[in-house]
Amino acid sequence: MTDTTTTTTLSSKGQVVIPEEIRARLGLKPGTQFVVLGDRDVVILKVLQQPDKREFAMLVEQARLAAKQSGMRRGDVARAVASSRRARGRK
Repeated sequence: MTDTTTTTTLSSKGQVVIPEEIRARLGLKPGTQFVVLGDRDVVILKVLQQPDKREFAMLVEQARLAAKQSGMRRGDVARAVASSRRARGRK
């Protein structure tokens, strides 16, 4: 891993340019999405990566198993979503 230290500037529209060398090294393309974390004077950009289909299927199966073990049913999920949407609309 090569450490690269450089500077960039925040534009009036809140945009930051990631230097070309870093984009190339990390394989960043236009449209790449990031999670942005900020704490005090630190900003971290973390590339969002879509899980592969097998990994996603495994996550879904784990969620289904956990829901079944807790006694949750499909209708419970639908009611919770509807309730949350109603509560959000009242604000």
